[in-house]
Amino acid sequence: MRRPPTPFAPTVAALAVVAVLAGCAAPKPEQSPAIPVVSDQDISDAYVYLLGRLLVLRQEHLDFQKEGFHWNELVHRKVGGVSWANPNLDVVYSEAWVAIDEKTCAVFTVPPIKGRYYTIQFLNGWGETVANINERNYPDHPSGDFAMCLKGADVTMPAGRRRIDLPGKVSRVLARVELGADGKRAVALQQQIMLRMTGTPKIDPVPATPSFTNDKMPGAEAFDSAAAALKGEPDINPGMETLQAKVRDVAIGVAANPIQRTRVEQVIRAQTLPQFYRGFSTAGTARNGWLRPSTIGQYGSDYQSRTRVNLAGIWANTTEEVVYFRSDSDGDGAKLDGSNDYTMTFPAPDVPGKHVKYFWSVIAVDAKEYHVIPNAKNRFLLNNQSRLKYGKDGSLTLYFAPAKPKDAPDANWLPTPVGQPYHLTFRAYGPDRAMQSKEWFPAPLEQRD
Repeated sequence: MRRPPTPFAPTVAALAVVAVLAGCAAPKPEQSPAIPVVSDQDISDAYVYLLGRLLVLRQEHLDFQKEGFHWNELVHRKVGGVSWANPNLDVVYSEAWVAIDEKTCAVFTVPPIKGRYYTIQFLNGWGETVANINERNYPDHPSGDFAMCLKGADVTMPAGRRRIDLPGKVSRVLARVELGADGKRAVALQQQIMLRMTGTPKIDPVPATPSFTNDKMPGAEAFDSAAAALKGEPDINPGMETLQAKVRDVAIGVAANPIQRTRVEQVIRAQTLPQFYRGFSTAGTARNGWLRPSTIGQYGSDYQSRTRVNLAGIWANTTEEVVYFRSDSDGDGAKLDGSNDYTMTFPAPDVPGKHVKYFWSVIAVDAKEYHVIPNAKNRFLLNNQSRLKYGKDGSLTLYFAPAKPKDAPDANWLPTPVGQPYHLTFRAYGPDRAMQSKEWFPAPLEQRD
């Protein structure tokens, strides 16, 4: 039940002082600005909304401080050479943080890529996908030069260069090229993706934000960064003005009154975060122990899903590109335990390969940071390139266990961490109608005796 609003109120001691001053002959002091009235629900809404932006800023700081990024320089990663949550190990990545302005565009050169999946994805400072360069979106210009310009910028483009407008001045870029059966060819194509600037844009410093980890999320201090986090980075979804106003109202109270700062901290720890984490198991469509997010990549008004995705799988793409499923439990609802043996069996008509145009994969990640889990096999996923063994009837069984089960083909086995919980992420690139319409879900995991 929603609690009634609790105003940010002055302390009893402060009221007593005011009463004494009122009876004195001295001039009245100037009144401080009124502290907005906010409810517990307002605090929770504001926090989850703001956290989505802080998670992107956290990654931005990490990229520049630890990963060696420089503005407007494309980094070609080695195969498997990424460290964020829930990486896609079916592709080779190239990455950049790009800054443009009213006079300067970023020009990406894309080589002809045929017979394998590729895309150059652009995300804004909220983790929203704002563009994808590929042959599906630009069939008349699938390769060549693409000028990424600020919407409304008065910039003249030479003939043959495709202009794409972006809603903000800063973008995170991820180029993905499917490894497929010929990884060397994928790397060669990756190296041909290039970035150059048409000028020298004005680049603002990355806003300062609190340092935090997934197992120690920020509390009231999140609101100390609210003004900087919201400034200059438009939320492309309509109707977010009310949420931004709530963020500012809570930030005023946190800054003005230690008692209200304590209250905000308590609401976040006791109510907001527990409810937010419960949403990982409930927000979306659930079947067979798998959860498909209600929305992904482009979130509309669903800022709750956006923040969860930014935490557990930052840089997610849109459903037109890929369908994601995640699980932390077997088909009976019991949490996955790395010490147990599980199987996952697809009948012949519903093997994943029949429902994708490009590829599918399943990856295991840890339950805190959502990073891939080291194992002696150095095997981190199963996919359509894993030389899987199918049953005589065309069915497919995958095995998840700390040691290879005796009856499991080696290629069908994914090692799991002994004594640790873990999560699985299932990706499907180029999903068919059954996946798009939520008719198809991965098979349930069944624990073996």
